[in-house]
Amino acid sequence: MSKLGNLGARLYRGEVGYDFIGKRKIWYGISILITITALVGLAVRGLNMGIEFSGGAVLTTPKTSVSSSEVQHKAESASGGHQAVVQKLGGGAMRIQISGLDTKQAVPVQEKLAQDLKVPVKDINTQLVGPSWGEEIANKAWLGLGIFMVLVVIYLAIAFEWRMALAALIALIHDLTITVGVYALVGFEVTPGTVIGLLTILGYSLYDTVVVFDSLKEASKDITKQTRFTYSEVANRSINGTLVRSINTTVVALLPVAGLLFVGGGVLGAGMLNDISLALFVGLAAGAYSSIFIATPLVADLKNSEPQMKALAKRVKAKRAAAAAKDASPEESPGGSSAGEGGQDAADEDAAAAASGVGGQRNQPAARNRGRGRPSGKRR
Repeated sequence: MSKLGNLGARLYRGEVGYDFIGKRKIWYGISILITITALVGLAVRGLNMGIEFSGGAVLTTPKTSVSSSEVQHKAESASGGHQAVVQKLGGGAMRIQISGLDTKQAVPVQEKLAQDLKVPVKDINTQLVGPSWGEEIANKAWLGLGIFMVLVVIYLAIAFEWRMALAALIALIHDLTITVGVYALVGFEVTPGTVIGLLTILGYSLYDTVVVFDSLKEASKDITKQTRFTYSEVANRSINGTLVRSINTTVVALLPVAGLLFVGGGVLGAGMLNDISLALFVGLAAGAYSSIFIATPLVADLKNSEPQMKALAKRVKAKRAAAAAKDASPEESPGGSSAGEGGQDAADEDAAAAASGVGGQRNQPAARNRGRGRPSGKRR
């Protein structure tokens, strides 16, 4: 842990770092590939909409020794061919969803299932869901998502600037698309719990993004008044400075969600936990990725298209070229050595640090004339 803390401190001070902005085309390509995969899965397999959205009956049986596949076959046979989705619950109980059933059809199905499973009819709990209620829930979810997006863009545009608001919006859409695509590929059922999970990850997705944006906003104040770093290099320092913090918060958030998904949903058989935890798990991971590899590089691309930032990049490049030329031609001095022997020129250090994508703290060369004229030995 101490090594991780030291690494975080060195990243924050700019002593070490990784060139995230310089390799942004790689991250864009990876994101495009994942997004296309998610969209293809969504188009080919589609979403497994729960009974709350499609309408039908939900029957919960007591403990039974009959297998899930056999229960599914009996349910579809009893309902006259309607598709049934069977989920094994904790304690050996079964949850059976049959879409398209109304009240008159549900009662005979309940009785037939009780007879086939050899359990009392009263022990089978039956709930009916109308399709209108599911449609209303879906409309409210879309409305809530739209309002959230608008408020996020307005807030970020006021607190930071419109380029950051646009980049954050693209990152949010990226996270939602991946999460929905994973749902289609895995085949998990989409329930109101899924909608709650999707709305929840929007806040988590923005958290790391806003942290990096805040650091970038502070570091880029009066950036055009200096010639040490370009905007891309300042953005890269902001990502590196908050990298360990982002990783720590994401891991801490993913651990309990993983417990809900793999233990609560997989081991204990709590179906609702699967719906919420999968959305949270995928959304949190995608949000951490997008805040580092998508949102901030997009801001850098948008800012670098401005005339002021283009002029700044030219000035920085010219200064580094001059520093490199000065370093290549030694000045006249005794022994043919340059005047800066024993330490790199300060401008050259800035250029070298900036070229690596990380502007570290500058170590000033030792004074060359220190002690000159002072006699050696003890002072009298």
